Amino acid sequence: MALAVLIATAVVAVLVVVSHVLLSRVTDADANALAHTRAEAVAANVAVRGGRVVLVESGNEALDTVAWVYADGHLVDGIVPDSVLDRVEVLAGSGQSQTTTVGRYLLHAQPVRLEGHRVVAVVRVDLTPYETSEQRSLAMALMLGGVSILLAGVVAYLMVGRALRVVHDMAALADDWGDHAPGRRFDLGVPRDEFGELGRTLDRLLDRIDKALADERRLTDEIAHELRTPLTALRGEAQLAQLSGHHVAPESVLTEVDRLNTAITTILGAARTRIDGGTRCDLGAAARQAIAGRSIELAIPADVDVAVPTGLVVAVLSPLLENGLRHARSRVWVTARIQPQDIVIDVLDDGPGFDPAEVDRVFEAGVTSGNGHGLGLAVVRRLAASAGVAVRAIADGHGRVEVTFPTPEAIA
Repeated sequence: MALAVLIATAVVAVLVVVSHVLLSRVTDADANALAHTRAEAVAANVAVRGGRVVLVESGNEALDTVAWVYADGHLVDGIVPDSVLDRVEVLAGSGQSQTTTVGRYLLHAQPVRLEGHRVVAVVRVDLTPYETSEQRSLAMALMLGGVSILLAGVVAYLMVGRALRVVHDMAALADDWGDHAPGRRFDLGVPRDEFGELGRTLDRLLDRIDKALADERRLTDEIAHELRTPLTALRGEAQLAQLSGHHVAPESVLTEVDRLNTAITTILGAARTRIDGGTRCDLGAAARQAIAGRSIELAIPADVDVAVPTGLVVAVLSPLLENGLRHARSRVWVTARIQPQDIVIDVLDDGPGFDPAEVDRVFEAGVTSGNGHGLGLAVVRRLAASAGVAVRAIADGHGRVEVTFPTPEAIA
């Protein structure tokens, strides 16, 4: 609103100045035209009679105070006021056509051609009416300009208030929908103005909120699915012992408790981890920890660091290795490919591999079994994504999962 008022003030000021300058030029031109017309009228009435230059009177005595005729340096007609006498005599003595201003009067000298005589007609034009007209016009322009500025401020206030009210209402609706109706949208169509752009932006934010809520629900389902397996095993052992009257085997209980504890620790650790340029670990050591004595071949060069914590590397690789062992015929192995910005780990087995039609679904919740590490492939992808690690299954006739870890140089 302040900007609108400022612009209106500047525009009004420019218009007032321009209009005043133009009006001044018009009034000056009118005054000069009147002076020339009056001088020509006087010159037309000058004649020579009896060897003398005389003015043929038109019966208008008022001309005596505004028009004077000089012949051969002497005043022959008219009464020159003392206030302009000196200037009139100078103009008459020059013998040239001249115009000058004395106080509030415009004086104009017009030579008259008469054979044997040097005649000059001098006329006076009162500038007071013109100046008064200019002052009134300036005052009127200033008044209209002030009204225009006031109207501009009022219109700007109303327009800005209306625009902000619409923005406020849209933001309030989006906030309410985000809490109670995440499926609602503005659906304003193709944006045609700023409000359309705002509606589309808010729709995108609501889509993200809806997606985040869906991800949260999916994560809850995945965690519940993965933690239910060891709990079910513990409950089965307890019920079996209760029915048989024997004690529960401590080894089986400890195994299931360890699986449950590992799953919880991994999920919480990944949720709390924040990856930055200072996070790094030895990929080979982390991979050996994930193998944990299992018969798996490892071919990773020494002193290869990645920009993720050791626990996350283990949490991502362990379920993949378990999955490979379950489906391999005789062999599971791990290789590494070092690239400029990342390191690609291939977890391979000689099993039947992934079905090309289902290769994109192997990381969805409920697709994997619960007999492995305790973390399904859906949770593996989620943990990997939290650290900027890409995981994808490849259908090439054998079991192959590609894991791409960022290098510390890429994160820095």
